[in-house]
Amino acid sequence: MELRVLEYFLAVAREQNITAAAHSLHLTQPTLSRQLKELEEELGKQLLIRGSRTITLTEEGILLRKRAEEILDLVERTEKEMTQSDLSVCGDIYIGAGETDGVRHIARTAKEILKDHPGIHFHMVSGDAIDVCERLDKGLLDFGILLGDMDKLKYNYLKLPATNIWGILMRRSSPLALKQAISPEDLWDKPLILSRQTANKHALYRWLQKDPLDLHTVATYNLIYNASLMVDEGLGYAFALDHLVNTADSNLCFRPLTPSLELEMYLVWKKYPAFSKAAELFLRACSCPVKQE
Repeated sequence: MELRVLEYFLAVAREQNITAAAHSLHLTQPTLSRQLKELEEELGKQLLIRGSRTITLTEEGILLRKRAEEILDLVERTEKEMTQSDLSVCGDIYIGAGETDGVRHIARTAKEILKDHPGIHFHMVSGDAIDVCERLDKGLLDFGILLGDMDKLKYNYLKLPATNIWGILMRRSSPLALKQAISPEDLWDKPLILSRQTANKHALYRWLQKDPLDLHTVATYNLIYNASLMVDEGLGYAFALDHLVNTADSNLCFRPLTPSLELEMYLVWKKYPAFSKAAELFLRACSCPVKQE
């Protein structure tokens, strides 16, 4: 399987039309069609459903599109790293993270690095822990930021100087808003909105001291912004981390849990990594505290 043919396949998947894809690739339509047919024969799978006007992907085609994007992205990153000047530190650093105010520590570190190394570029990729670990394992990320429990045998890690505190996001008109902190008993009969991440839910269930079947969970969320909209519309009470939703001048408020429930934050990377000079510099900088302005 040639990289050139993968680029052809992605162009067809993007344009959904052989003629348009051939034009964008500066190829003739018969040439492109032949390359795609040979790719299907090589893999022994039908990748495209050829309609009268549009091209759609089969299930195997959808999988190949995802893998082709990952492969070509990794090739591009490798080429950039290999062609760097030996006299300067530059290049791209890819970091995966979920929603956490602790990203501020990464931002401060990046700001300090850029003062002396303006040729470095940082790329933040958002996703939950499952997404981050998957991309990290495939080599699509240099680093991941994980909260709470994580596989310390699988990854190298550095504990970051940031702690995330769980609390409840609710409407200001709620009776619970009068409290300074929220206890498990306060929520046993309330409609709950939980993070979709399994590890987070398990920790919250332990804190609630209730079997999940005995709780009134009305929704789960991946992005806290969506959860805040559900809360604002009166759907329920959302478990959320502190400092993620600006509740000033809004209908919402945040109250911490009691007893408190906190998550530590870790910078993680694959064991035996092949780091670029930029990534090595970033890791050294993260190991040193950055002064807050």
